[in-house]
Amino acid sequence: MPLPDFQALMLPLLQLLADQQVHRTRAVIEALAAHFQLTPEERRQLLPSGKQFTFDNRVGWARTHLKKAGLLDNSQRGFLRITPAGQGVLRQQPPVINSKYLEQFAGWREFRGLSDQNAVTPAIADLTQTPNTPEEDLDAVYQQLRSDLRSDLLQTIKSCSPAFFERLVVELLVAMGYGGSRREAGQAIGRNNDEGIDGIIKEDRLGLDIIYIQAKRWDAVVGRPEIQKFAGALQGQRARKGIFITTSAFSKEAADYVRKIESKIILIDGQTLAEYMIDNNVGVTVEATYELKRIDRDYFIED
Repeated sequence: MPLPDFQALMLPLLQLLADQQVHRTRAVIEALAAHFQLTPEERRQLLPSGKQFTFDNRVGWARTHLKKAGLLDNSQRGFLRITPAGQGVLRQQPPVINSKYLEQFAGWREFRGLSDQNAVTPAIADLTQTPNTPEEDLDAVYQQLRSDLRSDLLQTIKSCSPAFFERLVVELLVAMGYGGSRREAGQAIGRNNDEGIDGIIKEDRLGLDIIYIQAKRWDAVVGRPEIQKFAGALQGQRARKGIFITTSAFSKEAADYVRKIESKIILIDGQTLAEYMIDNNVGVTVEATYELKRIDRDYFIED
């Protein structure tokens, strides 16, 4: 089953606090997970950023909305407690608590930027209807922008010459930490008799091992025969490690083959190549940086 959105968590969260006792936030999160019968896999689901559990994030935003409405208190860090207003809401036995329901509370309207209950701007109205938390919406936009950039990057790479693509591959591997500098780390193999190898790179700055590179600026899927040829070239060089990079994709047979052979060959398809380039700032430039901040509650602890 899909994870409950943050609005679906509001009423169960308030009901868990109905005993008027102080509850640890972590215990409440686990109780809600049990209430919705979440599987371990669902509990481990992360936001697209990969830095927070999705369910924990949604519980956090349900808590924030209820707090802004004055229905619960979490002024003590890491703890939650229902307020008298929250008790009054539970006595009314509402079938659901969501953004529409919370519009009756002045504190929540102020939090959402509403001057009065009927003056809802289009932008705010959209925000109150979304099932996502702000972090999820922000991550979704970020992932879409990244996807567009990845697509544009691949198209640009495919328009470059094969020689430029081979240099790009070595530049990327250096940026990822292999070999040290571009001058000392990578070198091209002879064009006329490369035996299926386009370049080599040191595995580390000391050159304790050498990695052989095959780079294919292709549109067609790379199949097993090409990988077998590369594996044979590695054996001819008495090499143990290789990286095969393409702007297209690998067939299932090619992927299965590299898992069975003794040599260690890493396959990097076009989508992964673009991801690595973005992450290591190769062929891209930073246009803007946004920082997402939160209150440092430790700062406000008085001795």
